[in-house]
Amino acid sequence: MKKLAKFWIKKENNSVKCFLCNHSCLIKEDQFGKCCVRKNENGELFTMIYGSSSSMAVDPIEKKPLYHFYPGSKVLSFGTIGCNFNCLFCQNSSISRASLDFPYIQDIDSEEVVLQAKRQNCDGIAWTYNEPTIWHEFTYDSSKLAKKNDLYTVYVSNGYIQEDPLKEISTCLDAINIDVKAFNEKFYQDICKASLEPVLKTCIISKELGIHLELTYLIIPSYNDSEQELRKFCEWVVENLGLDVPIHFSRFHPDYKMRNVSVTPMEIMLNAYQIARDYKIRYPYLGNIAHGDYEDTKCPKCGNICIKRYGYSLDIDGMNDGKCKNCGYKILNFIK
Repeated sequence: MKKLAKFWIKKENNSVKCFLCNHSCLIKEDQFGKCCVRKNENGELFTMIYGSSSSMAVDPIEKKPLYHFYPGSKVLSFGTIGCNFNCLFCQNSSISRASLDFPYIQDIDSEEVVLQAKRQNCDGIAWTYNEPTIWHEFTYDSSKLAKKNDLYTVYVSNGYIQEDPLKEISTCLDAINIDVKAFNEKFYQDICKASLEPVLKTCIISKELGIHLELTYLIIPSYNDSEQELRKFCEWVVENLGLDVPIHFSRFHPDYKMRNVSVTPMEIMLNAYQIARDYKIRYPYLGNIAHGDYEDTKCPKCGNICIKRYGYSLDIDGMNDGKCKNCGYKILNFIK
């Protein structure tokens, strides 16, 4: 569905410059930006996917992954098509690289988004599966309506949004999980066709704006798994975000254009977990692995297991009102 876009200016020769994401695309007439969903028509920029949904599902909030945000709640998840990255390992390439004639697109309005969430007994709405930044006009309108109906809102993002649109969506966005896909610029340029620094800036600004923040770092063997890189990443988190931001180290599985890369060895996953512990990060987690202690939330003060997880099932008997039942240490700010 086409609608006039936000965050752009007119330039010479009927071109436009988009300021939604950090690519800052200069788009000639009848051309698209890097996201493939924002188009210059007659010197005006339009989003071509307003209200266009490719995916909808009821998910546990832990699947985003968000472990410190309303644990055990259900969230209605939506995705569209397109992306402002072109990651060679994309696990949702069927929609992120889809064109506007994608056959499974369905039109939906903001009222229907909220109504569906209520019908499914969900506690919130998540914008996920592909990059929500490029769906900004619709996610903003729908998130405002969701908040009026006592639903929480979530982004699962690559963090490439510019500061002004981030500030706008922050007025109705409760939580964000940002993928920090590596901690070196070459990886971002070669593998994602983007840049690292804007992502780090988004992490900092999100926290300053009061959005609940968690990070995901997909560990890809021989690409972003060196001890030096993981240590630099953890050091940056501690210095810029603090000790309490949860980090989800996720195990790589071959996909899209990187099917020749092996699954991340478990020893590398365990090493990443230990490095985070070395830097006193309080809530490191391991994802995409067999069930184990590395998905549990433990009290940083006494070591008590406050939330025991079994995949997407959980036991919160070790916690009362967001505090450790054993010592009273505050663990969560967002609980049902």
